[in-house]
Amino acid sequence: MLYYFFRFLERFDIPGAHMWQYISFRSLAALILSLIISAWFGEKFIIYMKRKKYNEVQRDASIDPFGEKKKNVPTMGGIIILVSIIVPILLFGRMRNIYLILMIATTLWLFFLGFIDDYIKVFKKNKEGLSPKLKIAGQILIGLVVGLTLWYSPDAKIHETIVTEQEQGKVVAHKSEAEKSLVTTIPFMKNHNLDYSAAFSFMGKYKNAAGWLLFVIITILVVMAVSNSANLNDGMDGMCAGNSAIIGVGLGILAYVSSHIEYASYLNIMYIPGSQELVVFLCAFIGAMIGFLWYNAYPAQVFMGDTGSLMIGGIIGVGAVIIHKELLLPILCGVFVVESLSVIVQKSYYKLMKRKGQHVRVFRSTPIHDNFRKEDKDLDPSSRFILKGWPKHPFHESKITIRFWIVTIIMVALAIITLKIR
Repeated sequence: MLYYFFRFLERFDIPGAHMWQYISFRSLAALILSLIISAWFGEKFIIYMKRKKYNEVQRDASIDPFGEKKKNVPTMGGIIILVSIIVPILLFGRMRNIYLILMIATTLWLFFLGFIDDYIKVFKKNKEGLSPKLKIAGQILIGLVVGLTLWYSPDAKIHETIVTEQEQGKVVAHKSEAEKSLVTTIPFMKNHNLDYSAAFSFMGKYKNAAGWLLFVIITILVVMAVSNSANLNDGMDGMCAGNSAIIGVGLGILAYVSSHIEYASYLNIMYIPGSQELVVFLCAFIGAMIGFLWYNAYPAQVFMGDTGSLMIGGIIGVGAVIIHKELLLPILCGVFVVESLSVIVQKSYYKLMKRKGQHVRVFRSTPIHDNFRKEDKDLDPSSRFILKGWPKHPFHESKITIRFWIVTIIMVALAIITLKIR
């Protein structure tokens, strides 16, 4: 809203009004405001939740050794995150931007999905929360909406790169006309993008439609995978919020270079007009994550719950799809990927061995961050653990959290330099 107001005042030569056209100014303003809101509103929210006794349900002591200390901590802190993102975006964003609209829609929908889950746990005293099938259905729905919007919206277009040979060497430029495109960046590959329609070349004139259907399916899978992975990562004080803030920085850098024609040409990546508004959104997202850490760092005064974690994962996934960098997500969200794989491996191997009459697990506990705080004395004596001796001694959860942050910093840096290592 303020963007349009000050652009109007610019007609009358009002001093300072021109600053609102700069992405750097609006992005940093959104970051600062989101930090202030999360710090101020977070305190009010925690006081309210404690007064109403809307606290975390008792955690399973066999999984979380600190569960007894955390049972009276308020949950549903995703509300703090939502307010800290939406208010700055409404003030500093260009609301007519299709990409910004998609990010807001994703944020609100997955917030609602997580809120219903936490509501059932906290108010209905049902630890199971929302049915997994309904969660998946909700994620599929928003993934479908995002995919179809990017398919049909006339505003969702890109300028593909053109590499030409000249006397001074190869020169990278962009097509003069923006167009609908099914290409996405392949990590470590120069002058080559993945075209979803290429897999259907045998379908002749229908290959483009088939490619878009594949793109929609990929979008749904990305939203589901990243949203659920973030949810799994949310198990220790400050873990998910810290990792997400770092990933948000990496995604913001990728969005910025994709929206700047000179940087896009220099890095030989597609130019995406309008994606600069993602930078404003992601700065608000980063500010909300850091501000939430003010209360969520060990010892946590509030938990984000599924209200926050499902929303966070969806924001990251949809943001990557919009800038055609979804193939970078396994690197960018490396910690999330490992968390998910650890759960898949643990459950799959246990079921396999159970058919043979054996109770064997790979890790002490999953997601993998739980493996590092689990003591041998807390393990199920009826089961055998392949990695029982790793690590030799459990770590305090604050040390585990910070080390996971360090790993995420490395992975995000690697994701960014893949634009040069090609």
